[in-house]
Amino acid sequence: MPPAALLFLLGFALLLQPPAPAQAPAPAPIRFEPTTGVPSFAVREPVLRIKPGAIVQSRSFSRPGDYYERAGGAWPGEVGPFHIEGATPDDTLVVKILKLQLNRDTAVSSVSPNGISAVAGDSRTRMLNDPLPARRFVWQLDRARNIGILDLPNSASKRIEVPLRPMLGRLAVAPAGTEVFGGLWPGNFGGNMDSSDAREGTTVYLPIFHDGALFYFGDVHALQGDGEIVGSGLETTADVTFQFDLIKGRKIRWPRMEDADDIMVAGSIRPLVDAFRIAQVELIEWLVDDYGFERMEAYQVVSQAGHSRIANVVDPNYTVMAKFPKKLLPPKIK
Repeated sequence: MPPAALLFLLGFALLLQPPAPAQAPAPAPIRFEPTTGVPSFAVREPVLRIKPGAIVQSRSFSRPGDYYERAGGAWPGEVGPFHIEGATPDDTLVVKILKLQLNRDTAVSSVSPNGISAVAGDSRTRMLNDPLPARRFVWQLDRARNIGILDLPNSASKRIEVPLRPMLGRLAVAPAGTEVFGGLWPGNFGGNMDSSDAREGTTVYLPIFHDGALFYFGDVHALQGDGEIVGSGLETTADVTFQFDLIKGRKIRWPRMEDADDIMVAGSIRPLVDAFRIAQVELIEWLVDDYGFERMEAYQVVSQAGHSRIANVVDPNYTVMAKFPKKLLPPKIK
């Protein structure tokens, strides 16, 4: 067949093919402006009702003269709850952190003799040494360079600059039954996990204990080291964009996260070793349930290739993140 005729037939065949189905447009973002914060994670009347797939633009809550602005200022509380239509305790809540952008030029890290610490006596652990003196460190945030700056007048270097890594300390659903947990608490409902893995680009999976899930968030840190040993990160505020979804008919027991590199499970309890154990067991079972590993073989590969982060050792419950590299995972089996 002459080349011209062949080209004609190919073009005619392409014309006969049905057009590709149009992709559904992304949902228009919903703007939610918080007007108050709440002090606990609990069942309460929702401040927003949304459908699965919804994108919500909001911000962490702050008010003039609060903790972020002056010594002794009150903690502003958390934002929520959001009711997700169709969410039941037989499902898993999916929260994608699409955007986390700092919106002020300072961050605060406070040391309190009656506060919380990983290395000194605090309100829960008595020690023989005198309490540490109260001190409030105010960091400058250079948002253009993504740098935190602290003057060190009593140190040799006099000043330090560190790269920022914004995160959300608190991501939660309403706890089971009639339980009410203050904002400092992490648990199987999420809460104040203080994991620096909860950042822009991370997907968070939360168990659901009540219809609607009742989602809360807050406690932005511009930066926080593992363990949060002083009892506070670089506490500040941010604009946040989430996308919500549900995995229907699938229950999980503890919060999970996923980023470009790892799948992870958060275990929160005291003592620290039990938080570590919970996270590792849940991670092993995730490999078994979703990736087709035999139980003992999953135990072996997590032991050799897994890694862990101590998220906090200062809250009423400690939190450990158990992680496994995604590059070592086979395709999901379901």
